[in-house]
Amino acid sequence: MTGFVIDTPLPSSNGDRKNPEPTLGGEPVDPAALEAAVEPLDAEDALRWAFDRFGNDIRLAVSFQKTSSVIVDMAHRINPDARFFYVDTGLLFPETYETRDRLAERYGIEFERFAERPLAEQERLRAANLLGPGKDGCCADRKVEIMRTALSDVSCWVSGIRRIDSATRANAPKFSWDERFGLWKLNPLADWDEKRVWNYIKDHHVPYNPLHDRGYPSIGCMPCTTAVTSGDDARAGRWAGTDRTECGIHG
Repeated sequence: MTGFVIDTPLPSSNGDRKNPEPTLGGEPVDPAALEAAVEPLDAEDALRWAFDRFGNDIRLAVSFQKTSSVIVDMAHRINPDARFFYVDTGLLFPETYETRDRLAERYGIEFERFAERPLAEQERLRAANLLGPGKDGCCADRKVEIMRTALSDVSCWVSGIRRIDSATRANAPKFSWDERFGLWKLNPLADWDEKRVWNYIKDHHVPYNPLHDRGYPSIGCMPCTTAVTSGDDARAGRWAGTDRTECGIHG
């Protein structure tokens, strides 16, 4: 099972957001008030609230890391018709694709796949200065702009980021207005720690990425992800040797 591919245009250079101001049901709202209302909810109640509020106008992003496995299981229990998607850079680990297929088979779902052009075509266009800024803009081209396309027809999206992931995510709210993409964003696991994630996976027998058992606490694209040693920061293996901490989707 491979999902389906949404053809995407050349990345936009103007960075326009879908919506400039937060609205709900077409009416302006106070994002701080909603953020405060959702913050006390546990993960399941936060997801249930979002499904009740947005119906089918919500997409759940998955990276096929352990938190994604939890969200897939939890969201599917609450709403069997939930819409899951992933951004395929063409550079994901084989184990990541295998995890996708195991989850798809386990829950009987098909993940929507959003991808740029095949790698060879991407490099040809970049060499001709027809696509993005090249190597330094790899994440922007292959992730952020494709994510923009994936979220262009919904009002809310769900991610698996947590506050303990990194310093840049330490203050991530459970629910907020995402100015980067111009829609609402729900982080139902924002306050979860490692123990809670692994206990959920164990208790519910949820498939997860085997790279987590091989020293990869955080998993991204193959060229920019390495295993870490015991005691290292969980995201030390992402863009190791550089000052980069995020791809641009979350910050």
